[in-house]
Parts: sequence; C-alpha cells; structure tokens
Amino acid sequence: MKRVAVLTSGGDAPGMNAALRAVVRTAIYYGIEVIGVKRGYSGLIKSDFIPLGIGSVADIIHRGGTILRTARCEEFFHREGREKAVRNMVSAGIEGLVAIGGDGTFRGAVELEKLGMPVVGIPGTIDNDIPCTQWTIGFDTAVNTVVDAINKIRDTATSHERVFVIEVMGRKAGFIALAAGLAGGAESIIIPEKPFEVGDVITKIMRGQNRGKLHSIILVAEGVSGALEISKKIHEAAGLDTRVTILGHIQRGGSPTAWDRILASRMGAEAVKQLIQGERKKMIGIKGDAIKSYDIEWALSQTHEINMQDYHLSAILSI
Repeated sequence: MKRVAVLTSGGDAPGMNAALRAVVRTAIYYGIEVIGVKRGYSGLIKSDFIPLGIGSVADIIHRGGTILRTARCEEFFHREGREKAVRNMVSAGIEGLVAIGGDGTFRGAVELEKLGMPVVGIPGTIDNDIPCTQWTIGFDTAVNTVVDAINKIRDTATSHERVFVIEVMGRKAGFIALAAGLAGGAESIIIPEKPFEVGDVITKIMRGQNRGKLHSIILVAEGVSGALEISKKIHEAAGLDTRVTILGHIQRGGSPTAWDRILASRMGAEAVKQLIQGERKKMIGIKGDAIKSYDIEWALSQTHEINMQDYHLSAILSI
C-alpha cells in the first residue's frame, strides 16, 4: 500500500484532529503517502483532495473541530454518487481510506467497501453510541464540558433557590447525560434508556427542599424529550420556580481532554496498521485498555448498552 486517504464526517467531535494527526504520521512512518479529503464524503465525490505531510498536522492535537471540515452529502446516499467517489479515489492512486466519524460515517464506509475500496473506521462522536467500543473520541471532552456547565449553573441555582433543567446532546442515547449527571451530582437524570415519571422527579425535588436543599439540577438527554416541556410539567404540577438551559453545540467544541487525545492517537495509529495488514471494512474500538478491531457491519448490528449500575448509583447518591 502506497497511498491512503483520510476524512472526517458527521458531527464534529473534540479529538478528531488528534486522530487525523495519528493517521498521517503513522502512515508516513511506514512509508505511505496520505491524502486528506475535505468535507467528508462530499469531498470524495468532488475530488476535494489535499496532500498531507508531517507538517500538515503539526499543532493540531489540542484543537477541537476538524481541520478537514465536515459536511452532509445527499449525493452520497445514491449509488451513482458512491461509485463516483470510488472512481475519484482510484484515479488519485488511493488504495485505502480511514473514515473518522459516527454511525452514519460507518454506514457510508460499508458502502464504499462493497464497491471495492478498503476502509477502516475510527469512532469519533460525542454521543458514545457506537457498539463494540467503550469510548468514542470526543465523549470525554463533551462530558467535561457539561460538568463545567453544571458547576456554574449550580451557583446561580443556589443563589435564587431554583430548579434548573439542563438539556444535553447524545442523539437517542443517554451516555452524556448519565456520565455528566453522576460526575456533576445532578438530583435527577432523565435518559431514553430508562422510563421516567415527572411525579418521581418532583417527589425527589420536594424531598430535598424539605431537608433544606436550596436547588435542584435535572439533567435531560435530548433523546427523551425537550427540557422546556419537562420544565413546564414540573412547574404546572408543583408550582416550582424552574429555569431551562439547553447546552447545544457548546458540547462539541473546545480543546480535547488528555484522554480523548490519547484515545484518538491510539485509534488513528491502529487504523493505519489495519490497512497495511490488508484488513478492510473494519472499525477500531477499545475494550478495557486494549485497542481492538471489528467488522463494521457486524458491529453496527450490535448494541451499546448504557451502564445501569451507574444510573442506580446516581439515584442513591442524590437522595
């Protein structure tokens, strides 16, 4: 293998640049040229290619976002678009592709492999909702961003003796909400994986107030319901003074944590090694402290279950 390409696709996640750096420098170490694809799968169709050298990825390990940019591409959803993407790569002498992104990115990678292009996927998404890996790149940074917000909101919640309902990202999964809620000491954590009753949330709030608690923090995963709706129900049912904070895309930005940089570096290097070994249609994951690889299609057919022990622990600690 003499030349490989790398792209970032889907929602950006802190640590994508660190993964890109690892891919480029590992490939060059093994004597392989690297082509960067700008704006994800759209760049494949438009041949928006740039050569990447050692200096191209200097001073990016600490930067959030992605220097290759990312974009949606409707044309890629059609076979004609995917065939054009493969033709462009073959014409450019590209023999393999590293795709950094989430669920949609991986599904696109599978389609490219069906057309003959070896692909290895690196899980880069703050949602942590990719099966066969304990952690995805960007998740740890997003959780720390939410915890920092909780710390700040708690100050004003205490000052005004209010209930704050905070909505966090995560698509249809509650990984961010649970991790940040446990680390931030939220009174209630509402996630898609666990049915909830507003009455139970109110009971916990009132129990806290009766023992002198000045505030309550309710953390809501976006996949459950809107924070505004839940806040309204709490106010209407109990007359409590509630405020809503929707953190939104602030969770995707910022310098990646040390853990996300380490994870991205290890995964990026392993992706290149997989291509060198002749592997194709693989995704990189981590189990415990071991970096592993799995067939992407098989991995996507699995489920990544949330740690319900942590959910029950958060309930115990927030009594």
